[in-house]
Order: sequence, then structure tokens, then C-alpha cells
Amino acid sequence: MKRLSIQPHLVEQVYETLLDAICAGKLAPGERLAQEHLAERLNVSRQPVSHALLLLKKQGFVTDVGRRGLQVALLDAAQVAAIYQVRGALDGVAAALAARRATCVSAGHGQALVVAGRKAIESGDITRTITADIEFHRFLYDLSGNPLIADTADLHWHHIRRVMGSVLREGSLEEIWHEHADILSAVLAGDAERAERLARRHTDNASRSFAAHLATVPDRVAS
Repeated sequence: MKRLSIQPHLVEQVYETLLDAICAGKLAPGERLAQEHLAERLNVSRQPVSHALLLLKKQGFVTDVGRRGLQVALLDAAQVAAIYQVRGALDGVAAALAARRATCVSAGHGQALVVAGRKAIESGDITRTITADIEFHRFLYDLSGNPLIADTADLHWHHIRRVMGSVLREGSLEEIWHEHADILSAVLAGDAERAERLARRHTDNASRSFAAHLATVPDRVAS
């Protein structure tokens, strides 16, 4: 995690930094969180760290460990499966609607996002790769013309980021962007049926990758 300079809205900065670290796996499931240690690493006092941890606890990213303090929440397989079911439906509808509204402008934007995603993979930066992945899906949500799709995804977006981080660390990153490129191709061709099918398959593949990952790290999964 990067050290922070003292600036306004420090609690928000600490919160975002810790959340990014959790989503990128720099703070792993089950890892203990000592306020003093985090404050030292971030170059801040304990107060903003304490407030940030309370926010993360409320959102389910941090949990109590008896009298021993706090830890990064274990991954919940049932919650993840539910998130992917919702994401599959949202992404499928978004891709189908986007295929009916694609233009030359959106084609250029979409192709640029695929290029950026592949460059993110080459960089080896998981946070950058997660951001590129999210931007591609948000592009489809925006292009769909239905604002409720993005609004619904936003309800669980940070948890989706965390799941994405695990999938991206363990899965075939090149294959993920091959799938994105195929979805984009169907969208730009105006093939709504194929776009929806590919988008749903993409989400199913990610769900299976994550389920396989959970099987290899039982100590990080909530019972």
C-alpha cells in the first residue's frame, strides 16, 4: 500500500487505499488488521484508520476476530455465486441492448478499452487490470442506454471488484480479454443474441474460475 500525505478527506483516502488493497489481494482474506501497523504504513494517525475500518466492517470487507481485533473478511462462496448470477443477467441484457445502439464512436471507444486492458495485463499491475476490466463492463452498461443496469451493479460493485481481483490473479488474463473482444465484436456487429450469449458465458467462466480458486484456499473461505 502506498503511504499517504496529510490531505483533506483523509478518512476517505485511507478507506479507498485499504479497499484497493483488499480487492487487489495485498491484504488477503483472514489477514489480521492492526490499527497501529496500518497507520504506520500509511503515514497517518490511528483515527482515520479506525474510521475507515469501521466503514469496511459495515460493508462486509472486514470482520471481528473475537478479542483479537479485526481481520480481512473471508471469501463467502454463497455470496460470490449470488453476485455472479446477478452479474450474468445484467451483463447479458447490457450486451444485447448495446448491440442495438452501437455506433462508429462507440466502436472506437470499445476497441480502445480492449487495447488498454491488454496493456494492463502486460504491466502486471492487478489494480490497473481490475480497473480496465470494470471500465469495459461499464462501457457496455452505458451503451445499453438503460441506467438501471449500472445502478444495480453499483450496489455490489466493490464486492465485484474483490471477486474480480481473485479471478484475475488466478485465471487466464489473456483469455478474459479474448472474451471481451468477442463480446465487443458481436455488439459492434449488431448481433444482440450472440452478444448476450457471449456476455453470459464470460460471466459463467469467471464464476467457475473463482469456484476453482476457492477450492485451493479453504482457509480463506467462510464456512
